[in-house]
Amino acid sequence: MTEALVIALAVVFVTAGILSLIANHFGLSPIPFYIIAGLITGQFAFVTEDEIVVLAQWGIAFLVFVFAIRIDFGDLESVLRDAELAAVTQLVVVAPIAFAVGYLFGDLFGFDNVVRNAVYFSAAVVLSSSLVGGVVLGTEIRENLVHGRLASSIHFFDDLVAIALLLVLSTEVVTADAVAAQIGYGVVLVLAGLVIYRHGFPILVRLADGDGELVLVGSISILIAFIAAAEYVELSIVVGAFAAGVAIRSDGTQALEVQNGISSITDFFVAIFFVTVGALVAIPSIEVLLMAAALAALVLVLNPIVHILSFVYEGYDSRTAFLAGSSLNQVSEFSLIIAIQAATMGTIAGQLFDAIILAAAVTMLLTFLARRSEDLVYETIIVRLFRGQRTRKVDERSRVDDLEDHVVVVGYGRIGRRIVEKLEELDQPYVVLENDPVLWDELDTECRNYVLGDAMAAYPWKKAQVADAALVWSTVDHRPVSETALEIGADADVVLRSGSVDDASELLESGAIYVAVPNVLTGEQLISTVEALAADETDSTTLEREQREYFQALERYGFATRDERV
Repeated sequence: MTEALVIALAVVFVTAGILSLIANHFGLSPIPFYIIAGLITGQFAFVTEDEIVVLAQWGIAFLVFVFAIRIDFGDLESVLRDAELAAVTQLVVVAPIAFAVGYLFGDLFGFDNVVRNAVYFSAAVVLSSSLVGGVVLGTEIRENLVHGRLASSIHFFDDLVAIALLLVLSTEVVTADAVAAQIGYGVVLVLAGLVIYRHGFPILVRLADGDGELVLVGSISILIAFIAAAEYVELSIVVGAFAAGVAIRSDGTQALEVQNGISSITDFFVAIFFVTVGALVAIPSIEVLLMAAALAALVLVLNPIVHILSFVYEGYDSRTAFLAGSSLNQVSEFSLIIAIQAATMGTIAGQLFDAIILAAAVTMLLTFLARRSEDLVYETIIVRLFRGQRTRKVDERSRVDDLEDHVVVVGYGRIGRRIVEKLEELDQPYVVLENDPVLWDELDTECRNYVLGDAMAAYPWKKAQVADAALVWSTVDHRPVSETALEIGADADVVLRSGSVDDASELLESGAIYVAVPNVLTGEQLISTVEALAADETDSTTLEREQREYFQALERYGFATRDERV
């Protein structure tokens, strides 16, 4: 590591650290502050663009690796056809428009190789950010919902398209032989990742003999090996990182330990990425501002419109379509890598490079800022545009008999399953309201009545015949869902779940008859454990063994990797 790079890192993290403290003090997301820190960092003369580009490449590479690890092919399969149709529709509709706009800018501003620069412009518009949509926003409840699954599937599709573009555009002279060689190397790396996923990673787990740290070290070794292989054949390290992420299995307790271990250092690379995005932003000229504005408009407006129309056409309700589309309106980190690679080769116009960086910073900032106003936008704009109720997807994925005095169970996670089991024993009629398409087969097999739909929308509740229900029992720790249950299930008794005592008190005052607060129960269990250790009623070895047996039991019954989310 060069001295200049060390200085750049020091400046980056001192600035980011100070602004993160400010964000934490006011309870705000640190991401916009990271970008602001980058804007400040970029003004220091001793922090050169070369050092920032190196940091950006490594930050993106690691985060693409994290996103690829999180890919669950079984989860993607549940909405894959619908997501593919939406992704292809967007590609067919938006790409030509973006290419035409990019070509006009190139011709107007006198770019060398107008066609190639138009392709760079088009790629920046079409590709959405799996980092923002899948890694950072993946911590939200939306991850396991229908719209989250749809967005994740499109991110995966976009990443495959981005890798293909990166392989083609990383050739200085585009010839059939050069492109074939690049694509061939990329395909070999991804196939190698799939082979390790199916056969190599299970061997690693067996050799580790239950030691999660060894599995984590082995996973990092796989990452280093793939990055080294990519560099050896002169591919972008991001391609190697993506293939390495595909090689790591995302199921089982050992994989869970790997994800937890990697998550502990993910924040470090998240900070690097967003700070470097801000640091790469230069003082824009009129040409840069015009192109960045056009890029941002196409990404923020045209992309979501095409996605929403596609999802609505496929039968999804307007809220699901809107939320899925709003997760896909950022310039992709792959677009930045393509632009950086092109800048290194000297094949992209300087103004276009600056415009892509500026548009990326703006769209990523707006993604985080817009999260708090999504419901307002939906109620004031989307509802008026789509007045007709779309119910086909909910109807196709639901089974409900004529019910009366039944229980509506919201969420089919661990707690929801136990409630259903007890209701089955009591022969009490019920209907499960769930919003994770991955659970559809299980709902169909295990539940008498179920509705697969969004608990924040009215129709799934109507489908669940909530007007005739005696009890609404929500297992979801999400305040908006709880408030919706209280509003829609007003004629029934309502039992809710909350993450805090304060929220629980407010929900009780709003009409709930009972609010479960698992954190309080967990604290009581922890106190009991400490008291047992202090009284020598148990020991650390016994406690560890019992805990491992407990987690193994959860995994055996399919509870280890699911939350009670609707």
